[in-house]
Amino acid sequence: MINQYFHIQRHTRNFLRKKGGILDHILPHRCIVTGEITQSPTGLSPKAWGELNFISDPMCKSCGTPFSYQLSDTDLETEGQICLSCTEYPFSFARARAVLRYDDASKPMVLGFKHGDKTYMAVNLAEMMRQAGHQLLEDADLLIPVPLHWTRLLKRRFNQSMLLAKRLSFITGIACSSGVLKRIKATPVQGHLNTKARKKNVSHAFLVSPDREDEVRGKRIILVDDVFTSGSTANECAKTLLEAGAKQVDVLCVAKVVRD
Repeated sequence: MINQYFHIQRHTRNFLRKKGGILDHILPHRCIVTGEITQSPTGLSPKAWGELNFISDPMCKSCGTPFSYQLSDTDLETEGQICLSCTEYPFSFARARAVLRYDDASKPMVLGFKHGDKTYMAVNLAEMMRQAGHQLLEDADLLIPVPLHWTRLLKRRFNQSMLLAKRLSFITGIACSSGVLKRIKATPVQGHLNTKARKKNVSHAFLVSPDREDEVRGKRIILVDDVFTSGSTANECAKTLLEAGAKQVDVLCVAKVVRD
């Protein structure tokens, strides 16, 4: 029922955009988690804010994993800002940031957006990504969504990363390029795979279109995705973009799997 409400609200607002003051009383903004009425179209209800686990400093300056302890001044001046995993196995991308921990609180919301046809959530999620990734966005020239293979896109009917990237482009003014980065291998779903298997699964799975390499050459790119799990997909995408001449690649996601 709430899902139908959001779709009706979206289309009605587009049609009566100039009459938003009246429309807000007829179709008030609702929290995408609880369905409660909120004051802002990109806001969350107090209940949702209290349940969701937002990622904030201190965190690894590379992969964005939050630290469970405060860093000392000495740590901040050394490699203490980098987690042990990134020190031993550095990623190809420069920085990764996510809004939320991917856990029992955020999982229903993320899966609802990704698999439940709740595409209207892109408006709210992109605004949260803009706030969490403001440092990355300040330096960016281009937004590129993690692509789906055409067979999966046909089955799912939309690329959730593309919806997020387009909305981010709209609210930040940063250009978004679709079709530049392509997934050329129909890789199996990675949910059940360990880190090593994930890396093997996405190896050589992406390609920058040869006729569009000029669009990435010398650019600072933000790779947009929904969930950062092991980083294997984002890392392979970053490698592909860097090989095509990108100056730097950062990653911005809705949620991140945080392991102890």
